Amino acid sequence: MLDVRALTKRYRGLLAVDNVSFTVNRGEIVGYLGPNGSGKSTTVNMVVGLLEPSAGTLLLNGCSQSDDPVAYKRRIGYVPEEPYLYTHLTATEYLTLVGRLRGIAQARLDHAVPELLRLFLLWDSRYSTMAAYSKGMRQRVLLAAALLHNPDLLVLDEPFSGLDVNASLLFRSLIGMFAAEGRMILFSTHRFDMVEKMCSRVVILSAGRLAAEHRVSRGRAGESDSLEALFVRVTAQEDYAPVARRILDVVQDA
Repeated sequence: MLDVRALTKRYRGLLAVDNVSFTVNRGEIVGYLGPNGSGKSTTVNMVVGLLEPSAGTLLLNGCSQSDDPVAYKRRIGYVPEEPYLYTHLTATEYLTLVGRLRGIAQARLDHAVPELLRLFLLWDSRYSTMAAYSKGMRQRVLLAAALLHNPDLLVLDEPFSGLDVNASLLFRSLIGMFAAEGRMILFSTHRFDMVEKMCSRVVILSAGRLAAEHRVSRGRAGESDSLEALFVRVTAQEDYAPVARRILDVVQDA
């Protein structure tokens, strides 16, 4: 279980995340929603160990991030929103580098890397450097790298950005099976439809604070509307209908 307790992050005078607590249980996909500037990315960066919390604790299967950060990070796979990669490398070279940094035996890498390239539909581009890859191809490389060491927790930050239809279907199937095997997934996204399709529970952040937790019940008529209505209410979103109407009036009058 991922146990986030009273997580807080301050940047000098700015309180970016304020006393946020939630859990991700085994076999669970938890959606993490929040408007821009809500502290969502800051939370994700603290969970994966890229930022140090100002206060609070992070426990993964009882292992504290602060007490043993190396052991904590070994259990996490992370797919960031922006696919920053060593683009002068091929996908084979990049995955091999990641695997060796993770301490994976070379014999295992020699078997796993080509298989992952085939399964992620990257085999035909195996000799090209990633500078020539589309954003969707780079996202596939990042997911392969995140799964390479067989993590307990998979943290996804807008993983469907830039994916084509086939890759999106593959990602959805893979993430569902990963959770069905008793793993944990924290899924940070702006998309209500992805939360409805994939998550069992959603955590909503607003102005750095936990605004609501909501259990997602897929298959009920109007359920997507109820999640969107909850998000609008707890994050104090304005009514954008008048703005949308004005935009249409302006372009029609032009």
